Amino acid sequence: MKLRELAHSRAGDKGDISNISVIAYDSKDFALLESFLTPARVKLHFAGVAQGEVRRYSLPALGALNFVMEKALGGGVTRSLALDAHGKCLSSAILDIELPEPPESP
Repeated sequence: MKLRELAHSRAGDKGDISNISVIAYDSKDFALLESFLTPARVKLHFAGVAQGEVRRYSLPALGALNFVMEKALGGGVTRSLALDAHGKCLSSAILDIELPEPPESP
């Protein structure tokens, strides 16, 4: 199952840092997202894009995770030759992560 089936996402930028939020549609799915979407998993998904550290901030009351990826925008908006220098499409790209199927409810 793709992450997009359980969550939506937004992205922002500051210099060469991309900030991506993943927000569960349903709070019951947050634990699965939190257990599977580790900084290492997100960095692996963005191999070739995120050249620096990836940090995760958990916001359980909102059912959200926030990922901060350093050195992810080709030098930043004013220096990048990328078509999407702001990295807004990264919010769509993260939703392509494959997740394990959630356990069946009894």
